[in-house]
Amino acid sequence: MFKALLRLLSMICLSVAVVMAVLDATRSIAAGGLVATPLLASWASVSPGTLEQAHSTIAQSLSPLVWDPVVVSLLTLPGFVVFAILAGLLAVAGRRKLQHDGRFVAFR
Repeated sequence: MFKALLRLLSMICLSVAVVMAVLDATRSIAAGGLVATPLLASWASVSPGTLEQAHSTIAQSLSPLVWDPVVVSLLTLPGFVVFAILAGLLAVAGRRKLQHDGRFVAFR
């Protein structure tokens, strides 16, 4: 059950990554050059309140030093890269084990 949830979250993250990549590709074609929108800019345009809430929660819970070097460096990456990596990690965590029925054959 838990692995199915991880696979579902992986598919959702992959869908978000594809949508963000298409948006960046469209902007790149319109601009005539490569445009990669950072996740911070996308998050701020979609929901600035939750961005500020995440900042205050991380600063109060962990440390203000965690926000600047760690979280901000992740948020400066292009959004489609972050969601594609997250989708890959969730897919690996939720993968099914292969059952080996013979010496050379693997079945699911």
